Amino acid sequence: MQIASGNLLTGLPPASSEEVFELLHQRAGLTIERIVSRGQASPPGFWYDNPQEEWVLLLSGSAGLTLEGASAEHVMQAGAWLHIPAHRRHRIEWTDGAQPTIWLAIHHDPGADVAA
Repeated sequence: MQIASGNLLTGLPPASSEEVFELLHQRAGLTIERIVSRGQASPPGFWYDNPQEEWVLLLSGSAGLTLEGASAEHVMQAGAWLHIPAHRRHRIEWTDGAQPTIWLAIHHDPGADVAA
């Protein structure tokens, strides 16, 4: 098996009007990606509804997320993580526009043994 390595905080893509998703690792039932946001938010009325569970870690910057049914916006700062169950609708209300917001996102099938 080939060894892969990198640094999630370096080699950032140039500023863009779109979030940048970079695939880091993928196998059956599991996807790991780096997401770089620079002031982006979900479009009005748009909700993510992922079939996989999602675990996100905010490495830098900040963001506000709304989880459907939650009473308040979930504000994240560097070091914060969040587990979003499959099909839990959510949206990104805002991301830091003054610095890159860097996410590590792990998507996995519900109930899958991802440690194997």
